Amino acid sequence: MKLIRKGKVKEVYEVSETELEFLFTDQISVFDKVIPSLVPRKGETLCKTSAHWFKVCEDMGISTHFIGLEGDNKMRVKKVDVIPNYSLLSTSSSNYLIPLELIARYYVAGSLHDRIEEGKIKPSDLGFSNEHRPKYGELLPDPFFEHTTKLEKVDRPVDFEEALRIAGLSRWDYEELKEAVFKIDAKINEDVKKRGLIHVDGKKEFAFNARRELMIVDTFGTADEDRFWDAKKYEDGQCIELSKEFVRQYYRKTGYYSDLVAARSKARVEPDIPALPEDVLNQVSELYMNLFERITGEELD
Repeated sequence: MKLIRKGKVKEVYEVSETELEFLFTDQISVFDKVIPSLVPRKGETLCKTSAHWFKVCEDMGISTHFIGLEGDNKMRVKKVDVIPNYSLLSTSSSNYLIPLELIARYYVAGSLHDRIEEGKIKPSDLGFSNEHRPKYGELLPDPFFEHTTKLEKVDRPVDFEEALRIAGLSRWDYEELKEAVFKIDAKINEDVKKRGLIHVDGKKEFAFNARRELMIVDTFGTADEDRFWDAKKYEDGQCIELSKEFVRQYYRKTGYYSDLVAARSKARVEPDIPALPEDVLNQVSELYMNLFERITGEELD
């Protein structure tokens, strides 16, 4: 097999003209930085969690690119074209990765909270009155749907009109995408709620197949792509992060994130991200393994 792409946490191999193989590594990245630490069994948990949700989607009648597992940390998927040149995409294009990351948020958390605090997002944009000051962990009146680029060097937010233009989407395509995201998330939240979790937010990617029919691709519903909270702790007023957010918060506490933001804002050389201490690394590994079991209801061997 030919290695055609090496991402921050996943390697992609070409199996044939119609199939790819994903190899999920134990690498972990935050803030667009690959941490120089390997998290034991992380790749396995992401691979198996993704496979779980692909099967759930297929049972719901939602098409996916999933073919099957090839061991603990590998899966075979249908191949689609990756076209970074937006001018080549139109509403008649087919068999391509839609160059957007679609994000649905259901609670005030993460970067959404940061943007509210910075005044970049108004309470009224979220369905609140402008006099209301949203608090971290608060349930949104309505889901907040947004999108970023996917194939650019640094992902950036795009509005509705630009999303249509760069991805070759019609307004009908867009509504179909949005509906699929909310339908999948409703199922995720329904399932994980039975196991004491709240699905807070998540991101997804889609593609068109050769008949220009939508199918969900890449990975989703995992500790890397989505945010989960412990439901019982939430009832007690605590937002206990059960996702990669745990790692982001560690680097916020150490001051690394502040240094990184300062360097980026002033176009200076960005500081290297330090490795995770062994005790934190063990906690992260345990988090991924436990979360796999709570998300899927399955046990790791």
